[in-house]
Amino acid sequence: MQQDIQIGEPDPAVLIIGCGNLLRGDDGVGPRLVSRLLDLGLPQSMRAVDGGTAGLAGVDMMDGIRQVAIVDACTGVGEPGYVLEVPGESLAVQAPAVGNLHDFRFDHAIAFGRLMLKERFPERVTVFLIEAGQFTPGAPLSEAVARSMESLCRELLRRYGENSS
Repeated sequence: MQQDIQIGEPDPAVLIIGCGNLLRGDDGVGPRLVSRLLDLGLPQSMRAVDGGTAGLAGVDMMDGIRQVAIVDACTGVGEPGYVLEVPGESLAVQAPAVGNLHDFRFDHAIAFGRLMLKERFPERVTVFLIEAGQFTPGAPLSEAVARSMESLCRELLRRYGENSS
């Protein structure tokens, strides 16, 4: 179930979207990061939302936001816990013409959002991918992924906090 957790002003300058499935171990790192950010406290300029697995919902979330950071699990980029930062435009992939909405991912949302939102699309979208170690149903985050998530939380607060530009 997608959970919309928000904090901050109605139109923040920065939106953090945590993607993933909380029920599949390290795949839940994005939503867990959102929860941790809320525990740490967000400045008024930031909002954090649990994007769950609903890629299409990401388009509405980005509408009118200046900067967006998307956090998700990945495989094949390094050891578990490795964090890869990628400009959103390099990951934007046009959604397939056929299929279902469950196949609509954040990379599709970036491309579709740019097309649909036009001048209301964020100035900058950055994607943070955390290499997963396991996707076991019902498992917590692996130690390496949990450590990387904690470090990324602090980096996001430092980078996008009130006094950052």
